[in-house]
Amino acid sequence: MSLSPLFVGKSFADLPGWEDDDHLAAFAAFRRSAFHVLTKPYRSGALGVDFGAFADAYAEARTVSPANRSPILDRKEARAFFERHFVPAQIRAETGGPGLVTGFYEPQVEASPVRTERFTVPLLSRPADLIDIDDANRPPGMDPYLAFARQTPDGPVEYFDRGEIECGALDGKGLEVAWLADKVDAFFIHVQGAARLAMTDGRLARVTYAAKSGQRFTGPGKILSEIGEIPLEKVTMQSIRAWFKAHPGRIDEILWQNRSYIFFREAAVDDAALGPIAAAKVPLTPGRSIAVDRLLHTFGTPFYIDAPSLTAFEAKPFRRLMIAQDTGSAITRPARGDLFAGSGDAAGEIAGVVRNAADFYALVPRALVPGSNR
Repeated sequence: MSLSPLFVGKSFADLPGWEDDDHLAAFAAFRRSAFHVLTKPYRSGALGVDFGAFADAYAEARTVSPANRSPILDRKEARAFFERHFVPAQIRAETGGPGLVTGFYEPQVEASPVRTERFTVPLLSRPADLIDIDDANRPPGMDPYLAFARQTPDGPVEYFDRGEIECGALDGKGLEVAWLADKVDAFFIHVQGAARLAMTDGRLARVTYAAKSGQRFTGPGKILSEIGEIPLEKVTMQSIRAWFKAHPGRIDEILWQNRSYIFFREAAVDDAALGPIAAAKVPLTPGRSIAVDRLLHTFGTPFYIDAPSLTAFEAKPFRRLMIAQDTGSAITRPARGDLFAGSGDAAGEIAGVVRNAADFYALVPRALVPGSNR
């Protein structure tokens, strides 16, 4: 496997703000992946960053593990670790311009374990008749995009979409994980793929993505801009929520145009400082985990993101080392990423406004770059 020509070799001196970053925070996120891969290796992405080339870096990151003590104790050592094992390469966007970053977070909302007069909107678990679908079992004529389908006596068919499910297609099957008070809150939990639930019985619970109905995602911001309700440049999570609050009678009209529906499973909140376990099977680290196109990139890859116009995180230009630990249906293309902002309302205020041009630098294992070994 060879590196894609989209990677353009750089030096660490070429990375704006590299010396000023907190490499220790990035190392902590990287180390979580280093332990996970002992259980199941990550798949190598199509752009040529071979998972096997991470072996030396992962091995060093795992040392001093019995008491969960880290071999890297300060920012200087963490920076040296990344410079010792990797070389930076800028990822060229297909358009020739900069890439794009957006933000995501883990909402926290109040929820009830049972339906009540106030809590009427369910989050559902995966139905028994929802099956994975691929070229091996896809019936002739079924949309090749669909990765899930409904098993029937006559074979697989497209699954119920959002409108059908919200109108009762799955009622009576006992799939309700929890009940929310607000349909818009539930929708944004679907968008984020996870949430913390402050249960009315005093528990702090968590739901994470389990499966989806399979149809294409259509964002409400895109719909509202196309019908002239919100200018495209003004579309944020906050502006979308404000529009729904001002037009409660049109919520279904807009949301049902997004036919994709998400199913959830319950998960523990083991460490309140970390996010949910995501696609790379490790807890997400606020401000240090990034979602990427998993078909192109290899989970565990460090990415240095230079987004000078993005100031929502620290009121200064965003220049940080991130670790690829998640993906998303809207995260496609080489220079495209989704930054995990954390959990709760404050994180949501950050994530909801992130849509910025950014330069992407992948830190490529030295074994993959001829002549780079030290």
